[in-house]
Amino acid sequence: MALLEIAGLEAEVEGKPILRGIDLAVPLGEVHAIMGPNGSGKSTLAYVLAGREGLRVTAGTVRFEGQDLLAMEPEARAAAGLFLAFQYPVELPGVGNANFLRTALNAVRRARSEPEVDALRFLKEARSALKRLSMADEMLRRNVNVGFSGGEKKRNEVFQMALLKPRLAILDETDSGLDIDALKIVAAGVNALRGPGFSALVITHYQRLLDHIVPDRVHVLTEGRIVRSGGPELAVSLEESGYAGLAAEAAAA
Repeated sequence: MALLEIAGLEAEVEGKPILRGIDLAVPLGEVHAIMGPNGSGKSTLAYVLAGREGLRVTAGTVRFEGQDLLAMEPEARAAAGLFLAFQYPVELPGVGNANFLRTALNAVRRARSEPEVDALRFLKEARSALKRLSMADEMLRRNVNVGFSGGEKKRNEVFQMALLKPRLAILDETDSGLDIDALKIVAAGVNALRGPGFSALVITHYQRLLDHIVPDRVHVLTEGRIVRSGGPELAVSLEESGYAGLAAEAAAA
């Protein structure tokens, strides 16, 4: 059984159809990439999986470890092991990064009937994760994303992921706006989690991120449909040929 199983998924935003029949299965332990042009529905798919308000699912099913994901509240999805790294992480003035992360971690642990993490253990784990991501301990004392550079915001998302240890991470264009050094740091954070108990959906426009997070499968989404799937070599060919031909293929389907 796949960790994530999507069948015939259709969704709209303010009455406009965006997803037009998504079929996708992500086995446990695999990293899959979703590529496609602007406006193809990549972020909409991520938000539907995370349970964002303002999106209406009109058809199809999504099962996460056999559960009906669409019937679950966003916090229940997080507790079950789903994590979304945003394309544009929001700033939370007045909310300290350390308090935010410890609260989130303990909320997930309570939902799983696991003991909460005390302040000393949290700081030990947090500092270890920061070191792996080449981030200073000072990051814990700052407000969430306030005054962060674009690269710091994306690394902070991966830092959260490292602490929460999700079963499925969805990275919504995490490479957007990153220079090559920040890109490598983010990729290293994702690769550190790879293993039999972790899967990921990496959403990106460009093949460059996939040089560092080599996916098991690549799927091309355009016009609200997955029109082609293949191995990592598919991303390389898209870098050379672009999406124009696939867009025409999707329009004709």
